[in-house]
Amino acid sequence: MELRLDGKVALVTGGSKGIGRAIAARFAGAGARVMISSRKADALAEAADEISALGGEVAWHPANAGDPIGAQSCVAATMDRFGGLDILVNNAATNPYFGRMIDIDESRVAKTVQVNQQAILVWTQLAWRAAMERSGGSVLNIASVGGMSVEPGIGWYNVTKAAVIHITRQLAYELGPQVRVNALAPGLVRTDFARALWEPAEEMVAKRLPLRRIGEPEDIAGAALFLSSDAAAWITGHVLVVDGGAMAMPSGGI
Repeated sequence: MELRLDGKVALVTGGSKGIGRAIAARFAGAGARVMISSRKADALAEAADEISALGGEVAWHPANAGDPIGAQSCVAATMDRFGGLDILVNNAATNPYFGRMIDIDESRVAKTVQVNQQAILVWTQLAWRAAMERSGGSVLNIASVGGMSVEPGIGWYNVTKAAVIHITRQLAYELGPQVRVNALAPGLVRTDFARALWEPAEEMVAKRLPLRRIGEPEDIAGAALFLSSDAAAWITGHVLVVDGGAMAMPSGGI
């Protein structure tokens, strides 16, 4: 079955690399007009050029996902460029701390919450007010299997991803029937963002997964396309785990 987004306008935060870039490329390939956003203009320009060279229509606008003013500017730029906004992908995230949660400092607590948790509400509010309240749409939040489990080193990051899961369900309840709100919960994916988790022990981790490999950004992009398309028209408030089977293991995680 071919999934299409013809006539749709999508905005992807954190869209210059990794999972966000893969989602933007998949959406553009499915016929959507796509706005990508992240902090660095040069990375956005490069990503937009490469995706556009494959035949998609992609624009870019720099914004720090955790900055409400930047978010407002990006949503406004999307409306100005494309005349609407049908799909919002809240993908941008940060993890400025690695270690025991009991030892984290207040500034990094706040930064992680601002980008990973608060920003999802802010961007969704802006998309709702700009277009979706009147025209409907779909919001897709990128959570994590870490939001469903306990693991060393990234405990506070995982707390914010657990919040993303609950925000998704609450917004699905509040915004229906105009807007569907779903989330993806990726497992370990080969991105620069997660390099410290997969690079030192990729072979060992892969052997423990039922599918015997860690994820690629394109694996997440395919699931994102499904949940954002009309094929998922009766799905909202759902969290789709995409983890190569990690959550099915006896340990409950990677």
